[in-house]
Amino acid sequence: MTEKPRKRRHGDRRDGIWLRDLDPMHGFTPYLYPNRADNEAFIEEEIDLSSINRYIDEKNAQNPEFRYKYFHIILAAIVKVLTLKPRMNRFIAGNRVYQRTELTAAFVVKKQFNEQSEEALAYLKFDPDSTLESIRAQIYKEITTFRKENKTDNSTDGMAMLLKFPRVILRLIMKILFFLDYRGIVPYSLVKTDPNYSSIFINNLGSIKLNAAYHHLNNWGTNSLFVVIGQKFQAPMFDENGFCGMREMLKLGITLDERIADGYYYSRAIQLVKHLLEHPELLEKPASEPVEGF
Repeated sequence: MTEKPRKRRHGDRRDGIWLRDLDPMHGFTPYLYPNRADNEAFIEEEIDLSSINRYIDEKNAQNPEFRYKYFHIILAAIVKVLTLKPRMNRFIAGNRVYQRTELTAAFVVKKQFNEQSEEALAYLKFDPDSTLESIRAQIYKEITTFRKENKTDNSTDGMAMLLKFPRVILRLIMKILFFLDYRGIVPYSLVKTDPNYSSIFINNLGSIKLNAAYHHLNNWGTNSLFVVIGQKFQAPMFDENGFCGMREMLKLGITLDERIADGYYYSRAIQLVKHLLEHPELLEKPASEPVEGF
């Protein structure tokens, strides 16, 4: 179940509510270990694609023009997990733990698949009523806008502007921005679509024929969850009687900030991700609808 929204008070940020009532261990940890990049936990999971493949084939037979893809289903599963497991949508900034006020995802869009093509950063917001279909529509709309209209994103435009300054000035600007970031008061116009401020930063390396791998977190911003989707591969499967055949599999690399929750909570969240990917039809329901057993 999603947690009830808390009333905004002094000390809260624009993007998060300060959690004042944490147990001493989780409340004090940000002071012992203040840097996000020093507190990474990396999890690699192998996903059996049998159920997803059947589901995608059925859906794409009905609508071959706007095809369902692994990326849509995996992102929808993660959105549902962060909705039902809200501690996964927390972040630490300025030595404090915050509950994020929005659920967002960012990913890189390659405008064309060639070595010279530019990249853009997509940034999407979701709500408790989000479903696989609505998330898929958001993704298609965002990608189409970047590729057909040659749109640039706010973060890239901001970096291009800052690069016009001399190096010594830019270094001073960055010190000021990190000072503001610590306090949660970086100008919204600079970070409104910064992927380092998203709930989920997801990268589909499988689309460019690379395997899933570890990706670091950043000390800039508030992103506490980075997911990498790898390339499909064949793997042997075994049951109680021994070898039972080959299955198409996919690896997910998940890097998260270990300070925002405990190991048991992470374990249940990962189990729920795998359950949803084994039963993708559950993603047709609103993200906030509970899943039996979780």
